[in-house]
Amino acid sequence: MATHGLPAWPWADTETAELPPAEALLLEGMRRWALAARTGAATLAAMRLPFIAEDAVAALRPLDALMRAVSASGMPGIACLLCPRATPSEAELLLAMALAQRGCRSQALGLLLRYVPPAQAYAAMPEALHLGIALRGAGLLLRNPLRMR
Repeated sequence: MATHGLPAWPWADTETAELPPAEALLLEGMRRWALAARTGAATLAAMRLPFIAEDAVAALRPLDALMRAVSASGMPGIACLLCPRATPSEAELLLAMALAQRGCRSQALGLLLRYVPPAQAYAAMPEALHLGIALRGAGLLLRNPLRMR
């Protein structure tokens, strides 16, 4: 599946302080998850605090499952909590989540296929959809990547 026709994602190399609230929450969750996974700590517990603050606790389990599926193949590019900018890999994962939340499943799947084998990408898609539903339920909408700029 070709993904080269997708628009350039504006969050690559963006300062984390300038991200919209939904994207900033997901980025912090991804980074907390990666740090916990690297140190052997509980990943769900590591992500919990910012999601409680945004009343988006329902998004924790789908994000955990999605990150497990994506990182099983060694996805590079998840930065530390204090890194000032979003990495290109983080931006592409945010794009995949935004596309899944907006119902653009084939494009979201195409982005996931960049990191994981087809079986894992197909297994991760329901988690991406559940994540989008949970975020929407908390009033957090990711930016529409097909209509930006």
